[in-house]
Amino acid sequence: MIRVGLARTKPSYQGIEPPYHPGAAFPELAALLGSQGADGAANHVYAAVRAALAALGLDAQNFGSAAWNPLGALVRRGGRVVLKPNFIRHWNPAPGATAESVVTHGAVIRALLDYATLAVGPDGSVVLAEAPQQDCDWAAVSELAGLPAIATFYEDALRREFERIDLRREVVKTADGVIVARQPLRGDPCGYRAVDLGRASFFEGSGIDPTQMRGADYDPRATGAQHAGGRNAYLLSETVLRADLIVNLPKLKTHKKTGVTLALKNLVGINGDKNWLPHHTIGPSGDEFPGNAIADRLRSRAVEVARAWLARGRLTRVLRGARRIEWSVRGDDFIRSGNWYGNRTTWRMVCDLNRALYYSDAERLRLDVPAPVRRVLTVIDGVVAGEGAGPLAPNDLPLGAVLAGEDPVALDLAALRLMGFDWQRVPKVREAMSDGGARITAVREPGDVRVFDTSAESFSPRERALEEIVSERPFQPHPGWIGQIERSQP
Repeated sequence: MIRVGLARTKPSYQGIEPPYHPGAAFPELAALLGSQGADGAANHVYAAVRAALAALGLDAQNFGSAAWNPLGALVRRGGRVVLKPNFIRHWNPAPGATAESVVTHGAVIRALLDYATLAVGPDGSVVLAEAPQQDCDWAAVSELAGLPAIATFYEDALRREFERIDLRREVVKTADGVIVARQPLRGDPCGYRAVDLGRASFFEGSGIDPTQMRGADYDPRATGAQHAGGRNAYLLSETVLRADLIVNLPKLKTHKKTGVTLALKNLVGINGDKNWLPHHTIGPSGDEFPGNAIADRLRSRAVEVARAWLARGRLTRVLRGARRIEWSVRGDDFIRSGNWYGNRTTWRMVCDLNRALYYSDAERLRLDVPAPVRRVLTVIDGVVAGEGAGPLAPNDLPLGAVLAGEDPVALDLAALRLMGFDWQRVPKVREAMSDGGARITAVREPGDVRVFDTSAESFSPRERALEEIVSERPFQPHPGWIGQIERSQP
């Protein structure tokens, strides 16, 4: 049995403010926070994270007592924990929507920070690390999550540092969807490691031409070079790879290229160079768009011509004008850049990243071992989830759920049930379950998973099979996935 903890709570973040104290005298936190933990209003999000960890069965024999230490079995005293949120971008352009459905909420981060600090003790350390999208403002997204207030509390009251690292090596400024300025960043102070899966990559045997791969930037040569001649490499953060425990903190939302974000997809943010990540492929056998319409073929060719100019920083005003004309004529929902259910590139990249992380220790890649060498705890923030044009412009969907687990596929299966989506129509989940290589999941079939479902307010977990988890209000998929991912679809 593979266990998932699911805690239900109020479907909003209203009534809680940074630094997101628990607002209750939880006995296990008294030694860490003192009386300050109970300051302010009750924090239902913090309580939901706590309940999800307990429903997962972590340190079950001590739950409810001062000795409860849910992360204690996952990381040694004096160890180092990395918190990996979803900070993809600091705003949501969807009309009437908020960034609450885009980024991991600070109350979820604060709860895991406290429990990680409790586990590693005074000689250990906890750091937040993330590589947002290139045009994300790190200061703005940090403020949005309340990180400065949390850090101030930790430094002033607990005499502990709360380190936060922007893993990107470059930030860009865009206008009309075109990069108009670039600024280098310090990046990971520990550096980066090229992790080459070689023939163990999910791209092996796919028939995808590396020269047709396209990544996150204009120059495609960097993307194809990392996935050719038997090489399938990713530039990963050393801060992450040297950690004793990684706490993955995704936002529950839809995704244009993989259907959903969730546990597996959130590991995209441990990269130092997103242009090493194949996002789609072009050409007659590619997955850039469905069908063979003349308008889409012409657009694809025009984009390839534009890439060469944009890579040199030329003709940006002309191309910005072209983008504005395109939006006025075609809108923003037409399928392009692999933003549809037929994308067969991004899910492979996502599964590769999980394999690269789960099978890498502090020194090297260990594909010679029978099981993952890496401990990862995932807690999914679904208090306010995102539907529709995720991951960048979803509509807010109040859900009131927090999920916790160690197996990323088990978690994604449970979240898909809450969303009303069919796991068999989500390639990254389906293929990870059936894969015969270095496995990133212990799940072979949905029946392997048991969800322990509880209320955050009155803890009484009930064991349920996945099929018993019902979507009260099915999510609207991304426009490129409508009619293809819903569980009701025959």
